[in-house]
Amino acid sequence: MKKIRVASYNIRKAIGTDRRRMPERVLEVLGQVDADIIALQEADRRFGVRSAAIPPALMERLSDYKPVPLDVQHDSMGWHGNAILVRKGAEVGAHDVLHLPYLEPRGATMAEVTLNGVDVRVFGMHLDLSGLWRRRQAAAVIHAAQQGAAMPTVLMGDLNEWSANRGCLADFARHYSFAGCGRSFHAQRPVARLDRIMHCSQLTLTDCGVHESAAARRASDHLPIWADFTL
Repeated sequence: MKKIRVASYNIRKAIGTDRRRMPERVLEVLGQVDADIIALQEADRRFGVRSAAIPPALMERLSDYKPVPLDVQHDSMGWHGNAILVRKGAEVGAHDVLHLPYLEPRGATMAEVTLNGVDVRVFGMHLDLSGLWRRRQAAAVIHAAQQGAAMPTVLMGDLNEWSANRGCLADFARHYSFAGCGRSFHAQRPVARLDRIMHCSQLTLTDCGVHESAAARRASDHLPIWADFTL
């Protein structure tokens, strides 16, 4: 049986709940989650050249992951802070950035990944604070996900949606199933399900959850969420 684990994590530019920037803590948490593919949000620093929040040399030395090359900005890991990490042994095929309609600058990323005998298309996103713009951005991501050859698809990220099943959640639910991972924000006392993982019918969800280790409660103001699938 072919299995794969995915995760989504808003790393807040590697600034922890103690307001200290420590990318090593983020890498520690990623190692604990042990996912095959990870969508990161706020993966780049906010100002200046928007350099990667996790230095490439540090990721190479302390983790089993590599970023999908987005070829957008030289020093950045992601696109508007969105990045996709895969295990070093994974094969990355087509990959791209998505230009989303926005009130504040937003984007999404896509990669087709082969790992553990599974071919999967992954979208990572961080949607707007405005509900109207979230729905427009969701429509753009759904449209992009439905283009091209049929392939098992996972969509994940920080949707910034506080409602239980309305707004952009209802839009996504018309096309994809949600993994009921749980509450991920705020990391020290989670009250909201801002981070979400969605999947197509070709993938069978076997387990999912929120990673709530002591390290995760310090490394960012969001907790990482994860989901296991079989194909």
